[in-house]
Amino acid sequence: MEKKGEMKLSFGMIFSIIMIIIFISFAFYAIQKFLSIQSTAQAAKFVSDLQNDVDKMWRGSQGSQKQEYFLPSGVRYVCFADYKKSEMGERQSFYDELNQAYYEEENLFFYPIGSGEGFDSVNLKNVDIEKTTEENNPECFENIKGKVIFTLKKDFNEALVTISE
Repeated sequence: MEKKGEMKLSFGMIFSIIMIIIFISFAFYAIQKFLSIQSTAQAAKFVSDLQNDVDKMWRGSQGSQKQEYFLPSGVRYVCFADYKKSEMGERQSFYDELNQAYYEEENLFFYPIGSGEGFDSVNLKNVDIEKTTEENNPECFENIKGKVIFTLKKDFNEALVTISE
């Protein structure tokens, strides 16, 4: 005899519900991984594009060019630091934290550490890091809505490119 309000679920129905939950969980996991890969690719493209632009400026005799680059939203600042001299300036509080990603050669850092999706620090070639960090060490540029803007400069008689606002 059945009681009022009693509900019977067949094995097939319970199995179907469990499978739906598993598929939805897997879909969220896959989307999260895809977005992570997208951020990694975007950080890698930023580094590649910046190095190409620096190299173009470096090969020329002189020039000044304002550049806009796209970054993952997790990166709050792109910083240039010279660990051969001490910290100074507006973002000197970043100096010690960025040092965690410094392994003897790097001069470009993503802040906060870990936001660069595998590219926490990079050795950017042909950059005059001493002149770039003359007033602020580290010299940081804010990521505003996924974009960072700075100027690449090289004057006559200069061997390397300087990066500034």
